[in-house]
Amino acid sequence: MLLLGFFLGLAVGLGFWIWQQVQLNRYLTQVAQPAPSLTDKMKVALPLLPRLRRKIATLKQHRQDLQQSLQTYQDLLDVAPVGYLQVDEENQLLWCNQLAREILYLQRWQPGQVRLLLELVRSYELDRLIEQTRDRQKPQTKEWVFHPSCDNAAEMPSIKSLMLRAFSLPLPNGQVGVFLENRQPLLDMNQVRERSFSDLAHELRTPLTSIRLVVETLQNRLEPPLNRWVDRLMQEVDRLVSLVQSWLELTQMEANPTMQLNMETVELRSLIASVWETLEPLAQRQNLSISYSVPEKLLIKADSARIYQVFLNLFDNSIKYSSPNTIIKIEAEILTFKKNHGDNSLPPIVEINLIDAGEGFADEDLPHVFERFYRGDKARTHTALQDSKIVGNGLGLAIVRQIILAHGGSIKAMNHPQTGGAWIQIHIPEVVAN
Repeated sequence: MLLLGFFLGLAVGLGFWIWQQVQLNRYLTQVAQPAPSLTDKMKVALPLLPRLRRKIATLKQHRQDLQQSLQTYQDLLDVAPVGYLQVDEENQLLWCNQLAREILYLQRWQPGQVRLLLELVRSYELDRLIEQTRDRQKPQTKEWVFHPSCDNAAEMPSIKSLMLRAFSLPLPNGQVGVFLENRQPLLDMNQVRERSFSDLAHELRTPLTSIRLVVETLQNRLEPPLNRWVDRLMQEVDRLVSLVQSWLELTQMEANPTMQLNMETVELRSLIASVWETLEPLAQRQNLSISYSVPEKLLIKADSARIYQVFLNLFDNSIKYSSPNTIIKIEAEILTFKKNHGDNSLPPIVEINLIDAGEGFADEDLPHVFERFYRGDKARTHTALQDSKIVGNGLGLAIVRQIILAHGGSIKAMNHPQTGGAWIQIHIPEVVAN
């Protein structure tokens, strides 16, 4: 029995040893097999090399084309009539053209340098514009007075502030590009022109007054039908006198936007009714009437003489350009607003709408109706009363706009969707509580 157990154990041990030898030989055989030769690898790789070389050549050419395009754009921007600068996501100046260097006094910056823009240009407005552009991811526009700084104290007296206008646009990777326009030369030229015209207007007042006196004398001495020519001459003289006076007034308003106003409490409905009574004889010639929708005892804080002038000009225009047998509407209401957060209300404002039933404004004229001497659609010019006693001079709406702005308000011209006529909307902020 013991002998049987011995042989059985020996057989099991021998079998296990043989199995190990077989596994060992199999492993050694795999290891002993020769690895693929370099020649074999090259045989596989050789068909890929031409394609790889072509790809590398294409990429190099593409890179050269991009570099050439970039250089072309930089050369174009360098000779552009506007300044241009570009900053990265951290507001570091990457590049700017020659005109931007001159406008912003960037002599300390050299091409190839990457420096924080705020170190080079101390302008909160420019920095804020860039941040808004990056945050909103939309082009932005801003206009401000730039006060340059200079390291050289000797040059400071010769450095002047500039009126700048900037147009910014978002770029990839948080970068922002900014186009700069120096508006100061244009403003200086306009000031010289305004001064010249004002001096001329002052000089014209005296001879025009003398001419008017002569015409008045002739009116009293000539009999019909000759006196009609003198009457016509008087109308033209009055037109010139009105033009000169309006020009001087507008120039003073534009030179001093915050002109001195004699602020007082004004009852709006009574003032509007008073203006209409003045012009009612002209309105009756076309059988025009007025429709009031103005609350009683609506009080505003304003210069009554200036506001009277506003409605005088607006009603005069409406009378001239309204179709016969129509109604001129004047509407007013108090608007109140809620703040976006909290329960506090913003100060109320008065909205005034004046609507006529004439030809209205041409779409292309709407942005320009408040500009001086602007003559728009012929329908708003040729249909005016030719014998109106209040002679237009092309400055009435420009003066109206300056008066409203001086009161801290706003004015807008539109066409009314129902009447098709002109629609003037005014906002005045100074409302007096009853």
